[in-house]
Amino acid sequence: MTHVITAICLRDTACVDVCPVECIIPGKPESEWPWLYIDPDTCIDCGACVPECPYEAIFPEDEVPTAYTMKAGQYLADTKANLPDGKPLDGDVGGHKVKVENAKAPGAGFVIDLTPATELNKAFFKEGPGYSAKG
Repeated sequence: MTHVITAICLRDTACVDVCPVECIIPGKPESEWPWLYIDPDTCIDCGACVPECPYEAIFPEDEVPTAYTMKAGQYLADTKANLPDGKPLDGDVGGHKVKVENAKAPGAGFVIDLTPATELNKAFFKEGPGYSAKG
């Protein structure tokens, strides 16, 4: 079972630094793949990435929440097409330097389904970095 990085990832990359098998990579171009991805064929399910994520964006694949309640100060990152009211985020977020092309903070209590990240992660590795999530 692999882990999945969800839409609340702001590309801090602390998870990349602790991964013993180097299976976490940034999606490029960021405008189409705005967060980090875990290669399901390489991930050994050690879980080292989970406590390193300052945004609590990483879950075991079978535990990605369908109704995640956002906390104060948490952001969603996605493409402009999927998050049209988002804005570039460049600066300090919770003591961590971030730079993402499109994000928004919906506020504490906002409930979101994070499971689409599971299919996006699979598609990223199946189709390759040139794959367009737009179809």
